[in-house]
Amino acid sequence: MNRVRYRLMALAVLPFLLAMAVDLTAFALLRDRLPDRLASHFTASGSSDDTQSHTSYLVLVLVMHIGLAALWAVVARTGDAAVRGLRWMVWVGYAVAGLVGYLMVAVLVANADAADPGRVRMPLWQLVIGAGCGALAAGIGRLLLLTVSMPAPLPSPGPGEPERLDLAEGEVAGWMRRAPSRVLLGTGLAMIATALVLLYAGGTRHALVALGGALICLAFSCPYVTVDRHGLTARPTVLPWPRIRVPLSDVDRAISREIKILAEYGGWGYRMRPGKTGLMLRSGEALVVRRAGGREFAVTVDDSATAAALLNTLADREGAKR
Repeated sequence: MNRVRYRLMALAVLPFLLAMAVDLTAFALLRDRLPDRLASHFTASGSSDDTQSHTSYLVLVLVMHIGLAALWAVVARTGDAAVRGLRWMVWVGYAVAGLVGYLMVAVLVANADAADPGRVRMPLWQLVIGAGCGALAAGIGRLLLLTVSMPAPLPSPGPGEPERLDLAEGEVAGWMRRAPSRVLLGTGLAMIATALVLLYAGGTRHALVALGGALICLAFSCPYVTVDRHGLTARPTVLPWPRIRVPLSDVDRAISREIKILAEYGGWGYRMRPGKTGLMLRSGEALVVRRAGGREFAVTVDDSATAAALLNTLADREGAKR
Protein backbone atom coordinates (compact mmCIF):
# COMPACT_ATOMS: atom_id res chain seq x y z
CA MET A 1 0.00 0.00 0.00
CA ASN A 2 1.54 3.32 -1.06
CA ARG A 3 1.67 6.59 0.83
CA VAL A 4 -1.37 8.02 -0.97
CA ARG A 5 -3.48 5.09 0.19
CA TYR A 6 -2.38 5.52 3.79
CA ARG A 7 -3.19 9.23 3.72
CA LEU A 8 -6.59 8.58 2.17
CA MET A 9 -7.44 6.06 4.88
CA ALA A 10 -6.26 8.45 7.60
CA LEU A 11 -8.35 11.30 6.19
CA ALA A 12 -11.39 9.01 5.82
CA VAL A 13 -11.21 7.88 9.47
CA LEU A 14 -10.28 11.26 10.97
CA PRO A 15 -13.73 12.94 11.10
CA PHE A 16 -15.35 10.04 12.98
CA LEU A 17 -12.58 9.95 15.57
CA LEU A 18 -12.86 13.73 16.06
CA ALA A 19 -16.66 13.52 16.34
CA MET A 20 -16.32 10.71 18.91
CA ALA A 21 -13.86 12.80 20.92
CA VAL A 22 -16.24 15.77 20.88
CA ASP A 23 -19.20 13.64 21.99
CA LEU A 24 -17.25 12.01 24.82
CA THR A 25 -15.88 15.38 25.97
CA ALA A 26 -19.38 16.86 26.00
CA PHE A 27 -20.61 13.92 28.07
CA ALA A 28 -17.78 14.36 30.58
CA LEU A 29 -18.49 18.08 30.95
CA LEU A 30 -22.27 17.66 31.31
CA ARG A 31 -22.36 14.40 33.26
CA ASP A 32 -23.19 15.98 36.64
CA ARG A 33 -26.12 17.85 35.08
CA LEU A 34 -27.68 14.85 33.33
CA PRO A 35 -30.59 12.78 34.70
CA ASP A 36 -30.12 9.08 35.41
CA ARG A 37 -32.10 8.24 32.27
CA LEU A 38 -31.47 10.26 29.12
CA ALA A 39 -34.20 11.12 26.65
CA SER A 40 -32.76 9.41 23.58
CA HIS A 41 -35.49 9.20 20.93
CA PHE A 42 -37.77 11.95 19.71
CA THR A 43 -40.92 12.14 17.61
CA ALA A 44 -41.49 14.46 14.66
CA SER A 45 -43.04 16.99 17.05
CA GLY A 46 -39.83 17.04 19.09
CA SER A 47 -41.14 15.28 22.19
CA SER A 48 -39.27 12.38 23.82
CA ASP A 49 -40.68 8.84 23.59
CA ASP A 50 -37.74 6.71 24.80
CA THR A 51 -34.85 6.82 27.27
CA GLN A 52 -31.46 5.18 27.78
CA SER A 53 -28.88 4.92 30.52
CA HIS A 54 -25.56 6.74 30.59
CA THR A 55 -23.79 3.48 29.79
CA SER A 56 -25.91 2.72 26.76
CA TYR A 57 -25.35 6.28 25.49
CA LEU A 58 -21.58 5.85 25.74
CA VAL A 59 -21.71 2.42 24.10
CA LEU A 60 -23.82 3.84 21.27
CA VAL A 61 -21.36 6.69 20.70
CA LEU A 62 -18.37 4.34 20.61
CA VAL A 63 -19.98 1.68 18.42
CA MET A 64 -21.47 4.18 16.00
CA HIS A 65 -18.35 6.27 15.42
CA ILE A 66 -15.91 3.33 15.40
CA GLY A 67 -18.21 1.35 13.10
CA LEU A 68 -18.53 4.27 10.66
CA ALA A 69 -14.78 4.86 10.80
CA ALA A 70 -14.16 1.19 9.97
CA LEU A 71 -16.63 1.31 7.08
CA TRP A 72 -15.02 4.41 5.57
CA ALA A 73 -11.57 2.89 6.09
CA VAL A 74 -12.66 -0.09 3.99
CA VAL A 75 -13.97 2.27 1.30
CA ALA A 76 -10.66 4.18 1.22
CA ARG A 77 -8.70 0.91 1.26
CA THR A 78 -10.55 -0.81 -1.58
CA GLY A 79 -11.55 2.14 -3.77
CA ASP A 80 -9.52 3.43 -6.70
CA ALA A 81 -7.67 6.58 -5.61
CA ALA A 82 -7.65 7.84 -9.19
CA VAL A 83 -11.43 8.14 -9.55
CA ARG A 84 -13.46 11.12 -8.43
CA GLY A 85 -16.08 8.91 -6.79
CA LEU A 86 -13.69 7.99 -3.98
CA ARG A 87 -13.08 11.65 -3.18
CA TRP A 88 -16.83 12.22 -3.02
CA MET A 89 -17.14 9.30 -0.60
CA VAL A 90 -14.53 10.87 1.70
CA TRP A 91 -16.43 14.18 1.64
CA VAL A 92 -19.65 12.34 2.45
CA GLY A 93 -17.89 10.73 5.43
CA TYR A 94 -17.02 14.18 6.81
CA ALA A 95 -20.64 15.28 6.35
CA VAL A 96 -21.96 12.18 8.14
CA ALA A 97 -19.50 12.64 11.02
CA GLY A 98 -20.45 16.32 11.39
CA LEU A 99 -24.18 15.57 11.41
CA VAL A 100 -24.01 12.60 13.79
CA GLY A 101 -21.49 14.26 16.10
CA TYR A 102 -23.65 17.37 16.46
CA LEU A 103 -26.87 15.45 17.10
CA MET A 104 -25.27 13.36 19.86
CA VAL A 105 -24.08 16.54 21.61
CA ALA A 106 -27.50 18.16 21.08
CA VAL A 107 -29.14 15.23 22.89
CA LEU A 108 -26.89 15.83 25.90
CA VAL A 109 -27.56 19.57 25.93
CA ALA A 110 -31.32 18.95 25.72
CA ASN A 111 -31.11 16.58 28.71
CA ALA A 112 -28.97 18.89 30.85
CA ASP A 113 -30.74 19.94 34.10
CA ALA A 114 -33.90 18.05 33.08
CA ALA A 115 -35.88 16.72 36.03
CA ASP A 116 -38.12 14.53 33.87
CA PRO A 117 -36.70 12.94 30.67
CA GLY A 118 -40.23 12.62 29.31
CA ARG A 119 -40.50 16.40 29.11
CA VAL A 120 -37.24 16.87 27.17
CA ARG A 121 -37.75 18.26 23.68
CA MET A 122 -35.61 18.09 20.55
CA PRO A 123 -37.15 20.36 17.86
CA LEU A 124 -36.65 19.62 14.19
CA TRP A 125 -34.58 22.75 13.66
CA GLN A 126 -31.78 20.85 15.41
CA LEU A 127 -31.58 18.70 12.28
CA VAL A 128 -31.11 21.83 10.19
CA ILE A 129 -28.20 22.91 12.39
CA GLY A 130 -26.81 19.36 12.20
CA ALA A 131 -27.02 19.44 8.40
CA GLY A 132 -25.14 22.75 8.47
CA CYS A 133 -22.42 21.18 10.62
CA GLY A 134 -22.24 18.30 8.15
CA ALA A 135 -21.86 20.70 5.22
CA LEU A 136 -19.13 22.61 7.05
CA ALA A 137 -17.32 19.36 7.87
CA ALA A 138 -17.58 18.25 4.23
CA GLY A 139 -15.96 21.52 3.17
CA ILE A 140 -13.12 20.94 5.61
CA GLY A 141 -12.72 17.41 4.28
CA ARG A 142 -12.51 18.73 0.74
CA LEU A 143 -9.74 21.15 1.73
CA LEU A 144 -7.83 18.41 3.55
CA LEU A 145 -8.12 16.16 0.53
CA LEU A 146 -6.29 18.77 -1.54
CA THR A 147 -3.16 17.88 0.43
CA VAL A 148 -3.19 14.38 -1.11
CA SER A 149 -1.66 14.08 -4.58
CA MET A 150 -4.16 11.89 -6.37
CA PRO A 151 -2.86 9.68 -9.19
CA ALA A 152 -4.11 10.37 -12.69
CA PRO A 153 -6.97 8.08 -13.78
CA LEU A 154 -6.01 5.19 -15.98
CA PRO A 155 -7.42 5.15 -19.52
CA SER A 156 -10.63 3.17 -19.87
CA PRO A 157 -10.10 -0.29 -21.33
CA GLY A 158 -11.45 -0.97 -24.77
CA PRO A 159 -14.55 -3.08 -25.26
CA GLY A 160 -12.54 -6.13 -26.29
CA GLU A 161 -13.51 -8.82 -28.77
CA PRO A 162 -16.04 -11.40 -27.63
CA GLU A 163 -14.43 -14.81 -27.22
CA ARG A 164 -15.96 -18.23 -27.86
CA LEU A 165 -15.43 -21.53 -26.07
CA ASP A 166 -14.83 -24.51 -28.31
CA LEU A 167 -17.56 -27.05 -27.64
CA ALA A 168 -18.30 -30.10 -29.72
CA GLU A 169 -21.80 -30.41 -31.17
CA GLY A 170 -24.12 -31.69 -28.46
CA GLU A 171 -21.52 -31.13 -25.71
CA VAL A 172 -22.95 -29.58 -22.53
CA ALA A 173 -21.01 -27.16 -20.32
CA GLY A 174 -21.70 -24.92 -17.36
CA TRP A 175 -19.76 -22.41 -15.25
CA MET A 176 -20.29 -21.27 -11.67
CA ARG A 177 -18.40 -18.97 -9.34
CA ARG A 178 -18.97 -17.21 -6.06
CA ALA A 179 -18.56 -13.43 -6.11
CA PRO A 180 -17.64 -12.43 -2.54
CA SER A 181 -17.81 -8.81 -1.36
CA ARG A 182 -15.50 -7.87 1.51
CA VAL A 183 -17.42 -4.62 2.00
CA LEU A 184 -20.80 -6.33 2.52
CA LEU A 185 -19.28 -9.11 4.61
CA GLY A 186 -17.41 -6.66 6.84
CA THR A 187 -20.48 -4.44 7.18
CA GLY A 188 -22.64 -7.42 8.12
CA LEU A 189 -20.19 -8.62 10.77
CA ALA A 190 -19.84 -5.10 12.16
CA MET A 191 -23.63 -4.77 12.40
CA ILE A 192 -23.88 -8.11 14.23
CA ALA A 193 -21.35 -6.83 16.76
CA THR A 194 -23.34 -3.61 17.04
CA ALA A 195 -26.56 -5.56 17.61
CA LEU A 196 -24.97 -7.61 20.40
CA VAL A 197 -23.65 -4.49 22.11
CA LEU A 198 -27.02 -2.74 21.84
CA LEU A 199 -28.80 -5.84 23.16
CA TYR A 200 -26.43 -5.93 26.13
CA ALA A 201 -27.06 -2.23 26.76
CA GLY A 202 -30.81 -2.76 26.76
CA GLY A 203 -31.67 -1.25 23.38
CA THR A 204 -33.67 -4.23 22.12
CA ARG A 205 -35.48 -2.36 19.36
CA HIS A 206 -32.29 -0.84 17.96
CA ALA A 207 -30.53 -4.20 18.30
CA LEU A 208 -33.19 -5.88 16.16
CA VAL A 209 -32.84 -3.19 13.49
CA ALA A 210 -29.05 -3.67 13.42
CA LEU A 211 -29.45 -7.45 13.30
CA GLY A 212 -31.89 -7.17 10.40
CA GLY A 213 -29.45 -5.01 8.48
CA ALA A 214 -26.65 -7.47 9.23
CA LEU A 215 -28.64 -10.42 7.90
CA ILE A 216 -29.43 -8.53 4.68
CA CYS A 217 -25.75 -7.67 4.16
CA LEU A 218 -24.60 -11.24 4.84
CA ALA A 219 -27.31 -12.77 2.64
CA PHE A 220 -26.03 -10.78 -0.35
CA SER A 221 -22.31 -10.79 0.53
CA CYS A 222 -21.32 -13.81 -1.58
CA PRO A 223 -23.78 -14.45 -4.44
CA TYR A 224 -23.50 -17.30 -6.91
CA VAL A 225 -23.01 -16.44 -10.57
CA THR A 226 -23.71 -19.21 -13.11
CA VAL A 227 -23.63 -19.56 -16.89
CA ASP A 228 -25.48 -22.53 -18.38
CA ARG A 229 -28.24 -23.44 -20.81
CA HIS A 230 -30.54 -20.99 -19.02
CA GLY A 231 -28.20 -18.04 -19.60
CA LEU A 232 -26.55 -15.88 -16.96
CA THR A 233 -27.95 -16.13 -13.42
CA ALA A 234 -26.94 -14.37 -10.21
CA ARG A 235 -28.59 -15.23 -6.90
CA PRO A 236 -27.92 -14.49 -3.19
CA THR A 237 -25.62 -16.53 -0.97
CA VAL A 238 -28.21 -18.69 0.79
CA LEU A 239 -31.53 -17.69 -0.75
CA PRO A 240 -33.08 -18.81 -4.04
CA TRP A 241 -34.65 -15.36 -4.50
CA PRO A 242 -34.26 -12.60 -5.60
CA ARG A 243 -32.32 -13.72 -8.63
CA ILE A 244 -31.15 -11.87 -11.71
CA ARG A 245 -31.29 -13.77 -15.01
CA VAL A 246 -30.27 -12.87 -18.55
CA PRO A 247 -31.63 -15.61 -20.85
CA LEU A 248 -29.55 -16.78 -23.81
CA SER A 249 -32.09 -15.30 -26.23
CA ASP A 250 -31.38 -11.87 -24.76
CA VAL A 251 -27.57 -12.07 -25.04
CA ASP A 252 -26.04 -10.04 -27.87
CA ARG A 253 -22.44 -10.52 -26.71
CA ALA A 254 -20.46 -10.96 -23.50
CA ILE A 255 -16.96 -9.73 -22.65
CA SER A 256 -14.63 -9.58 -19.67
CA ARG A 257 -13.23 -6.22 -18.59
CA GLU A 258 -12.05 -4.26 -15.56
CA ILE A 259 -14.63 -2.09 -13.78
CA LYS A 260 -14.15 0.73 -11.28
CA ILE A 261 -17.42 0.59 -9.41
CA LEU A 262 -17.26 4.02 -7.77
CA ALA A 263 -16.46 5.76 -11.06
CA GLU A 264 -18.85 3.76 -13.26
CA TYR A 265 -21.66 2.72 -10.90
CA GLY A 266 -21.29 4.95 -7.84
CA GLY A 267 -21.18 2.23 -5.18
CA TRP A 268 -21.80 -1.35 -4.14
CA GLY A 269 -24.82 -3.59 -4.56
CA TYR A 270 -27.37 -3.68 -7.38
CA ARG A 271 -26.80 -0.46 -9.31
CA MET A 272 -28.73 1.21 -12.12
CA ARG A 273 -27.25 3.74 -14.52
CA PRO A 274 -28.49 5.06 -17.88
CA GLY A 275 -28.22 2.20 -20.34
CA LYS A 276 -26.82 -0.32 -17.89
CA THR A 277 -27.36 -2.19 -14.62
CA GLY A 278 -24.94 -4.17 -12.54
CA LEU A 279 -24.35 -6.31 -9.49
CA MET A 280 -21.32 -4.48 -8.12
CA LEU A 281 -19.47 -6.17 -5.27
CA ARG A 282 -15.93 -4.85 -5.78
CA SER A 283 -13.78 -3.12 -8.35
CA GLY A 284 -11.91 -5.36 -10.75
CA GLU A 285 -12.68 -8.16 -13.17
CA ALA A 286 -16.28 -8.29 -14.36
CA LEU A 287 -18.53 -10.14 -16.78
CA VAL A 288 -20.31 -7.59 -18.99
CA VAL A 289 -23.27 -8.67 -21.13
CA ARG A 290 -24.76 -6.53 -23.87
CA ARG A 291 -28.41 -7.44 -24.13
CA ALA A 292 -30.47 -7.59 -27.30
CA GLY A 293 -32.10 -4.22 -26.54
CA GLY A 294 -28.73 -2.49 -26.24
CA ARG A 295 -28.60 -2.26 -22.43
CA GLU A 296 -25.73 -3.79 -20.47
CA PHE A 297 -25.67 -5.94 -17.38
CA ALA A 298 -22.41 -6.46 -15.47
CA VAL A 299 -21.40 -8.52 -12.46
CA THR A 300 -17.99 -8.42 -10.79
CA VAL A 301 -16.66 -11.98 -10.58
CA ASP A 302 -13.37 -13.84 -11.03
CA ASP A 303 -12.67 -15.90 -14.17
CA SER A 304 -15.11 -13.72 -16.09
CA ALA A 305 -13.28 -14.36 -19.39
CA THR A 306 -14.24 -18.04 -19.26
CA ALA A 307 -17.82 -17.13 -18.37
CA ALA A 308 -18.03 -14.64 -21.25
CA ALA A 309 -16.64 -17.14 -23.77
CA LEU A 310 -19.09 -19.84 -22.67
CA LEU A 311 -22.02 -17.43 -22.67
CA ASN A 312 -21.20 -16.31 -26.23
CA THR A 313 -21.00 -19.92 -27.40
CA LEU A 314 -24.29 -20.90 -25.75
CA ALA A 315 -25.99 -17.77 -27.10
CA ASP A 316 -24.78 -18.60 -30.63
CA ARG A 317 -26.25 -22.11 -30.25
CA GLU A 318 -29.54 -20.65 -29.06
CA GLY A 319 -29.63 -18.26 -32.01
CA ALA A 320 -28.95 -21.09 -34.46
CA LYS A 321 -32.01 -22.95 -33.17
CA ARG A 322 -34.33 -20.06 -33.90
